[in-house]
Amino acid sequence: MPTPPINELTTRAREIFRLVVEGYLATGTPVGSKALAGQGSVNLSSASIRSVLADLEGLGLLAAPHTSAGRLPTEAGLRLFVDGIMQVAEPTAEERAAIESRITAPGPIEAALEATSALLSSLSSGAGVVMVPKREPRLMNLQLVPLAPDRALAVLVGEDGVVENRVLDLPARLPPGALEEVSNYISARLNGRTLAEAARMMRAEIASGQSALDAASRDLVERGLAVWSEDAMQRPVLIVRGQANLLDEHAVSDLERVRSLLDDLENKQSVADLLDVAREAQSTRIFIGSENRLFALSGSSVIASPYRDREGRVVGVVGVIGPTRLNYARVVPMVDFTAQSLGKLIG
Repeated sequence: MPTPPINELTTRAREIFRLVVEGYLATGTPVGSKALAGQGSVNLSSASIRSVLADLEGLGLLAAPHTSAGRLPTEAGLRLFVDGIMQVAEPTAEERAAIESRITAPGPIEAALEATSALLSSLSSGAGVVMVPKREPRLMNLQLVPLAPDRALAVLVGEDGVVENRVLDLPARLPPGALEEVSNYISARLNGRTLAEAARMMRAEIASGQSALDAASRDLVERGLAVWSEDAMQRPVLIVRGQANLLDEHAVSDLERVRSLLDDLENKQSVADLLDVAREAQSTRIFIGSENRLFALSGSSVIASPYRDREGRVVGVVGVIGPTRLNYARVVPMVDFTAQSLGKLIG
């Protein structure tokens, strides 16, 4: 049955529907007619409220998990609420300050992204996720340090201060001083470039015979390029923090759903693929339950927003993953504000 437009519900039905959804999102438990009648905002008897609840259930907007346990919204009902009724609550000044302070803290961009993911988790009571920009960092320096006769440690330093180490196999009969010569050669071509840009330049020089390196040193450069390029392709593209938040008091009665959700979060590439859909969105996207295949079994929701650089290009996605009872009115604008703040940092 197709979900009816919100304007086809009577004023009475719309108000009761809103109260049921908001009550469920606040408590995680079904809402009954007695609880609604006791609120005072609905001037109806329990019997009249039950009649409206039955009508909403018949429309596929509410469901009754047990005979007398009250109602909770279906996925279709949550979608109708989010799209047609929900009034968003903008982040408080304290929340905005906390988000901006984490994002602008001194240090490499990866640290800021991890802090952002952790903060979103704590503010939303879900799992915070940030898709790392796919742009390669620009490099500044490289040093080759001998570890053994056949191995060396390559220490790469990025312009943002990030230091990464990679172990290289050394070619046989490497002449004395070759490690220093290769370090200087590569550093001169790395400076201010991404790894891919520097690799293209070095390979072109070697292929054209412009390089003064001997055969063994050229072999070492090629080995290094292969290892560094492979490592760059395997660079994590997703940061997930706060999975423990998903194990709240409501999870005890729904362990299978939570176990399924945690298993889904372990598959970071699948999560990244899902968030990649949000890259094309103009604003925050909300995926509820089975609207996405990845979290269909766990019945979970995803709130995600792309963040852009100063030129308007999408460079990543930030979001929150949690049960369908997420506080959408609070989390949606929070994710949107975080995306805007990240865009200023990436700029």
